[in-house]
This record gives sequence, structure tokens and C-alpha cells, in this order.
Amino acid sequence: NVICHAGRYLALQEANLPWEVTAELDTVGAYDFGGKLTSAMTAHPKEDPITGELHFFSYSPVPPHLTYYVADDSGEIVRAEAVEGAGPSLMHDFAITSDHAVFLDLPVVFNPEEHSGIPYRWSDTYVPRIGVLPRTKRGDVTWFEVDQAALLHVTNAYVDGQGRIVVEGPRYDRASWESSWKWWVGAPGYGPTPGTGSTLHRWTLDPTSGKATSEPLDDLVTEFPSINDDYTGIHNQFGYAVAFPGAGLTGYATTKFDGVTGEQQLYRHGEDRMPGEAVFVPAAGGRLEDEGYLLTIVSDLKADASQLLVLDASELAKGPIAVVELPRRVPSGIHGHWIPDLG
Repeated sequence: NVICHAGRYLALQEANLPWEVTAELDTVGAYDFGGKLTSAMTAHPKEDPITGELHFFSYSPVPPHLTYYVADDSGEIVRAEAVEGAGPSLMHDFAITSDHAVFLDLPVVFNPEEHSGIPYRWSDTYVPRIGVLPRTKRGDVTWFEVDQAALLHVTNAYVDGQGRIVVEGPRYDRASWESSWKWWVGAPGYGPTPGTGSTLHRWTLDPTSGKATSEPLDDLVTEFPSINDDYTGIHNQFGYAVAFPGAGLTGYATTKFDGVTGEQQLYRHGEDRMPGEAVFVPAAGGRLEDEGYLLTIVSDLKADASQLLVLDASELAKGPIAVVELPRRVPSGIHGHWIPDLG
């Protein structure tokens, strides 16, 4: 992933420190927030659209398994603490609400016997949990036991009108996780596409009862969810994602899901044209949540070529507003952000 915070462009990969680059992508070097970051940094930090704070974490197979950080809008780390009770699970992403940091301690767990190159494996005995830590005041993390499922990427999280924490994203059961994992690591028997069986779900965590519930929202096979970043941590109506073949879809698509009405819009790219994550770009002067554009890099798997498509986020079916032919193939699965010109 690549982000911009406090005027710095940071290239991120969760097993390393951030690497600072220039706006032209020249390498500056490893960046440790003035010595205050002493561990790796997630590639999925969350910037609060109201405060400008950057929330992020580091995870590890050895204690402390999870460390939570907050950098203020000037780029200074103002909070760093180990999260009690976290285990050695694969924590690729997390979420924030206006009041909480939300962590995923789910059943893909460090296992040194996994020799695929990524030493994590599904465990039927690991108790899956979602942790909620107060953002606005110091307090203990609350862990909610959830159903046996994995979540690689979070669409968003927010607090609903009843004070419950809502988390949404593509859910994997064991079969869909292991099938997708084979593709990601190139293990024998991998399927024809990177995504198998992951479908959009909603988890609702009730701090009053201490219980969690979950419900399916759609049956399309989706991954790489995104939103209008101005709605990070607050209730959003629209989410975007990559749809893979399955559930009646024969090719690839970029999707738009309306979390209020349940309506699903598709822009179908075709059987051999795999889109990447849809990055939302707000329209100048736009007032509505979906008033803007989606940028996605589409790989033509037969032609070994890629294009950058500009789609109308308010009406995907209109098709591309613009197409940029790229000089070389860009692999699907890369994360990114729209960064306005700071000059």
C-alpha cells in the first residue's frame, strides 16, 4: 500500500517499517516516526477524516502479539500500547470507529509447520474474537467471541444508533480460506482465481450484552473492499469491491453495494480481465457519499497488459469515463490511495 500522512509518502508492507518515498516515488529510506516505531507497521492504517490522526498497528507471532499506535495530524506518535489478550493470529487489517479501534483475532494462526512461505494456518481449535479498544480514553480491550470465520480486509466499522459496534467485510469459512490460500502461495491444487467463497458479512458487537452476531449481506464472491475514505469510522451507505467468478457471475466485476437497501451494482469487466481494488476519488465540490470516481487497474490475463479505468462511482453501469493504457502489466491485488497533489 502507499499512503500520505503529514506530508510524507509512505510505502507499506506489514512485515517491515514504512519506507518513505517522494511524490515521484524515489526512495528516501526507512521511516520510524522519529524512533518511536520499533516494529513493523500494517499496510492498512486508518486516517480519521475528522481528527487527521493515523491509527495503525503491528502484529507478531511472539509477544507482544499486537501493538496499537496513533500518530497525530502532524505525524507524531502520541499513543503506543500493547493490546492485552491478543493472540498469534494473522492480523492483516483492522478498523476504527469514532470511538474505538477494532482488532481481528481470528482462526488463521501462526504455525511453524506451515511451509508455504507464510507461516500461518487455519486452526479449528482457536477461539475467534474481535477486540474493541477505546480510542478517546484509556481503557481495557473488550473481546467478543464470534463465529468460526476469517476476515482478511475490512470494508468499514461504525457505531450504530443503539451503541453497538458494526464491522463489515468479506468473510471466509475454512473451505474458502484454504482454497484461496492455495492460489496466493502457489500451492498444488490452487484454483483459477485468487478469490473463492468470500462473501460480504456484517458483525454486530453489543457492549451491553457482550455478545456478537453476524449476518450475510450478499452472495457474490468479493474481496479488496473499499469506501469513500471520508466515511472511515462512521456509517457508510456504499462499499466497493472486486467480484470474482462464482455465485452466478462468470467473469470479473467491480461492485457497488448499498448497505441500506441491499442493492448491488456491477460493472462487468469480462472473463479474462481482472480488476484491482477500486480507489474512490471524491468529485470536486461533491456533497453525496458516492459523488466521485473509482480508479481500478484491470489486468488482461490473455494479453498480458493492463489499463487504468476511471468509473463513475454513482453509476457503475455507465462504463469507463476514461481509459489509460499502461506500458506494462500491473499485477492485481495491489492496494493504493488517491493522493491529491500537495504542491
